[in-house]
Amino acid sequence: MESTIALPPKSGVHQTLSLKELVYERYRGRPIYYRGYREVLQGKKTVEEVMGSSKLQAWIIDLLLRVLYQHLDLRKYKVLSNEVGFRTGRRSWRNLDIAVFDRQQLLQEGVDEKYVQTPPKVVIEVDTKADLQKYEDLLSYVIEKVQDLHQAGVERVVWILTRNRRVVIAEQQEAEWKIVPLDEEIELMEGIRCNVAALLRQEGVEL
Repeated sequence: MESTIALPPKSGVHQTLSLKELVYERYRGRPIYYRGYREVLQGKKTVEEVMGSSKLQAWIIDLLLRVLYQHLDLRKYKVLSNEVGFRTGRRSWRNLDIAVFDRQQLLQEGVDEKYVQTPPKVVIEVDTKADLQKYEDLLSYVIEKVQDLHQAGVERVVWILTRNRRVVIAEQQEAEWKIVPLDEEIELMEGIRCNVAALLRQEGVEL
């Protein structure tokens, strides 16, 4: 159970915070905190500062959403973004940058204020906001989350890693995952392809 902490005053305002507010995801009951949560506890950053997306992350997500909306049959599929919460199992949930669902299945579950339980067909991630200090490296976290999503029924995970200039493509039914350069054309979904680096260059953004 997360405790409540009194933060050092900022601008003369006394703040209190529950550690629960700094949980980014939860895996089998274990909290995964936002990157930078320690600075929040020390009063060096605000909660909003660690929860926000970087400019690059937000830009790529916007580009990918445009590609999906342009090519998807929106009568069949529903695209959700903005860190949609997805319950992967008992005491487990994940935040998703972009998730593509079967529209009818999602409507059957019902649209309310709870986290989604219907598994998306496709999940697209761009980097991560998770604190990785308890992991060996970024790849260890990526593997854990992708396997968790696959076990929960997600068919395909596409993970864009900007610092590594790579894209991980993990199919539920494929034993081997693909890792390709960022400037290589990839398939987001069946029949929907794009080149992330090329899309960025068209926008005047060079990595």
